[in-house]
Amino acid sequence: MEIHSLYGVSQTTPIDPASKSRDDADAQQAVVAAVRALNKSELLGSGRELQFARDSQTQKMVIQIVDSQSGDVLDQIPPEQILRIMANFGKPVTK
Repeated sequence: MEIHSLYGVSQTTPIDPASKSRDDADAQQAVVAAVRALNKSELLGSGRELQFARDSQTQKMVIQIVDSQSGDVLDQIPPEQILRIMANFGKPVTK
């Protein structure tokens, strides 16, 4: 049940966790297939790959374009600087 100060009380439908995990797995498989197809097509250029990763500090998803020969990250969304700001957000400032 959700309570909104302007709208009164409204009923919400409970979410079945089992169906959510199946939906998540199906969505993840679809993303993996799409990324493989994109990398195979070389739409990003020869020797470049699209990769998805999870930032270890923020646990946010990161999209990277990587040089397939060297492994160097050529571009990234969100940028590394933003991820570090997010990781440090809320931590006490020390001098």
